[in-house]
Formats: sequence, C-alpha cells, structure tokens
Amino acid sequence: MNFTGTFFALLPPIIAIALALATKEVYSSLFLGIIAGGLLYSGFSFEGTMVHILNDGLVAQIASAYNAGILVFLVFLGILVALMNKAGGSAAFGRWASKRVKSRVGAQLATILLGCLIFIDDYFNCLTVGSVMRPVTDQEKISRAKLAYLIDATAAPICIIAPISSWAAAVSGFAPEGTNGLMLFIQAIPYNYYALLTILMMILLTVLKLDYGPMARYEAEALAGNIGSGSGSPSDHESQVEGNGGVIDLVFPIAILIVCCVIGMIYSGGFFSGTSFIDSFAGSDASVGLVLGSFAALFVTIVFYVVRRVLSFQKCMSCLTEGFKAMVPAIMILCLAWTLKAMTDSLGAADYVAGVVSQSAGSFLSLLPAIIFLIACGLSFATGTSWGTFGILIPITLKVFPLESGNPLAIICVSACMAGAVCGDHCSPISDTTIMSSAGAQCSHIVHVATQMPYALTCAAVSFCTYLFAGFVRNVLLSLLFGIVLLTVLLCVLHSMQKNGLLKQEIRKTDAAD
Repeated sequence: MNFTGTFFALLPPIIAIALALATKEVYSSLFLGIIAGGLLYSGFSFEGTMVHILNDGLVAQIASAYNAGILVFLVFLGILVALMNKAGGSAAFGRWASKRVKSRVGAQLATILLGCLIFIDDYFNCLTVGSVMRPVTDQEKISRAKLAYLIDATAAPICIIAPISSWAAAVSGFAPEGTNGLMLFIQAIPYNYYALLTILMMILLTVLKLDYGPMARYEAEALAGNIGSGSGSPSDHESQVEGNGGVIDLVFPIAILIVCCVIGMIYSGGFFSGTSFIDSFAGSDASVGLVLGSFAALFVTIVFYVVRRVLSFQKCMSCLTEGFKAMVPAIMILCLAWTLKAMTDSLGAADYVAGVVSQSAGSFLSLLPAIIFLIACGLSFATGTSWGTFGILIPITLKVFPLESGNPLAIICVSACMAGAVCGDHCSPISDTTIMSSAGAQCSHIVHVATQMPYALTCAAVSFCTYLFAGFVRNVLLSLLFGIVLLTVLLCVLHSMQKNGLLKQEIRKTDAAD
C-alpha cells in the first residue's frame, strides 16, 4: 500500500508529538517517529526501513554540507563558551559591576542588559549571567527567584531574535531547500511576539517595581534580608573557573565572535567580490559564515588568553572536549529533527497538509498563527526543548504557506512556531535553560518554576491575543503595537491593584495600632 501523500504521511510527526507529550522525553519520541516514517515509506519492509532511515535519512542529513556546517559551528561555540567560563572573566565582571550598581532597579536593569548582550547561545547566557550578577543582586536585596527569572527570560527569548546565534543557525537548518534560512529568521523577528514582549515585560516589571504571584512573597522576604531561595550549590560555571581573567576576558571574545561572524556571513554572500553589504548579507550562507566566524573567534581568543597568561595553552586545549560535550544534547536533537523532517518529506506529509489547509476558509487561515502558537507551546512545554519543536512544525508550516507565494501568513506562522516553542521552553520545568537558570542563580528549581510561571503565562496570553490580531490584520507594525499596548495596560492595571492592596494593608495596620 502506498502511504505517500495521504493522511498516514502525518503519522511520524503525530507519533513524535504524542509520545513527547506522554513521556516528556524528546530523543526517544523523535526516534520512534522516525521509525514510523521509515516503515510507512518502505511498506513495512525491514531492509527498506533500515536503508531509508539510516541512508536516506540520518546519514544524508548529516552529510549535507549546510547541516554539517551548523554542527561544526555548534562545536566551535561550545569550545568558546568553555574557554570563557574557565578564564574567569565573568567573575571579574561581577566584581566590577557590584561597585557601580547602587539600586534594586539598577541591578535588575543591569542583569537584563547583560542577558541581552550575551545573545550567542542560551546555555552560555545561563551559565554566565547568574554568576556575574548574583553578587550585585544580593547586594541590592533582590531574591534569587527574581534573578533566576531574569536569567531565564534573557536566555531563549533573546537568542531567538538574534541573527548571530546558535538558534538562528538551527532555525535556518529547517528552512526548505533553496530558501535563505538566515533571511527567513530575520524576517520573522518582528513577528516573534513572545520574545519581544518578554523583554518589554522585564523592563516594565522592574521600572514599575511590580511583583505578583509567588514572586511577590520572595521579593518581600528578600527586602527583609532573606535573599536565598535555593539549593546553595555552586553553578557549573563557577566550578570551572581556573584562570585569573578580568572584565576584558568576557567582553573581548564575545565582541570578536560577533564581528567575525558578521564578516564570515558577508564573505559567503560575496561582499569582498563586489556585492553590496545588504545584498551579501541577504544572500549569505549562514552555515559557511558562522563556521568561518566562530573558528576565527576561537583562534583569536586562545591566542589572546595564552599571550596574556590568563590560561595556559594546555588548559585552553582541555576546553576542546569540554565544549564538544556541552553541545552533544543540542547536536542530537538537531540530527533527529532533521531525520524526522526527511521522513515526512519523503512521505509527502507537507503536500497533504498544504492541500487540506488550502481548501479551508480564509477566516480559518487567519486563526492559524494563534493555533500554531498554542501547539508549539504545548509541545515545547512537554518536551522541554525548542529545537525539537522547530524540527517538527516549521517544515509543515512552510509547506502550507510557501514563501514564494508572497502570503504574509508564511512569516507570521513561522514566527508563531518559534515564539510558541520558546514560550513552552521558558515555562517547562524539564527545560535545560530552566534548570541552568536555577543553578546560575543558586535558586531552588521548584521555586524558580513556581515564581516564573505567572509572569510567563501573562506574556503568553498577550502573545496569543496578538497572534489572533496579526492573523487578520497582517501588518507588522500594527500587530506589534497592539501587543505592546495590551501588555503595558495589563501590567499598569496590576501595578495599580498592587498599590491599592498595599494601601489597604497600611490602613489595617494603622487601625490596629489605634
């Protein structure tokens, strides 16, 4: 029986999603979805299934020049992160900042700013921001729970709107053949409402001095002197510090990495052969550019550390294996997601979905961004990973709304996939970044999840409403403005309610005293 182009072609991603929701484990779920795809493609032939999965799927995906470049970039990035962690530059930056930040608002804004600056990778963000800013926030009596939230909210939400990051490379890898994945990522940034509104929410919470839900209690306890809400165990970042680095040893490698990656991308787009900057960036090969840039930054950083005797050459070389091991989970997810994508492509699943959806009414299509956002939230929350969600949903979305059609819903729906995946990852208690944010802040993981959830759900609700609005309006500026106004009004109302509640408490205390 031929299952190509039929409803059965949807079984591999459905199985992967259902198992992920049931088991909360992404690796086995993706793998079993891949096996289902191989069985359907081969007509349940053992030999055909094995050949299709391993040869046409896994090996072909890894052998792809673009995909191989993405994996190499991740390895180089992991090594660079390990080097900066071991050099001790972040600890020096923390000491420097603690002498200059003199208020609770200033300490929180500094934490947000540092989290936004470290946009290269979410793992690096979590491992760095906590140990850098913890002395500063402790000094200003900010709870560890609040610090953990700020770390988590500037990890994945920042990386998903940063064109030069491991996340941009991953999303680019899921773009259809012949499509500039990096430009797709860049075009989706203005519609990534959850990420953009999370940044705005952090700033408003800080400026308005607003806390609600369980976080309010921990912040009140912190003002009374009880800052800690945690395990008290040192983060991985601190245990790896061996160098005598200064602030420059954190700032310089990050700056070099950004500059080198930009140069690498415009080089791959033909800038040095006469192409304009904009055209070369638009036509760049993200895989080639990021590999060239990360390798150059890695080389310069090692020389920089060795010459200044921050780290010995031997300690720098020990970071090679440490950095590779740190990126193994991300590499595994990418390889499995790419293979599942190959299975669904070979069965014509995307063509089938495109045919079904294209026959739907226009009003239903307008609801798809919000629906896709919710699906991505649920899948990412259950699995604790954004990248696996990208691999399942983005290829199908792009088949339903081909980019060449010029339909603005194509970019909006891709953004909804990305935003929903980040939202679910942000909320999930089994997410790597959630766990590392707790460790970086030295906050109890359960406390972090409980205190962060009301904030994340508030932003998710506003994002959902904004995607509903965007599905009908399909205008980037109006939609973003709608989300900003809605979130600002909501937080101002909560702020007013908080002030009234505090006023009533003071009146009760006065009456009791009289």
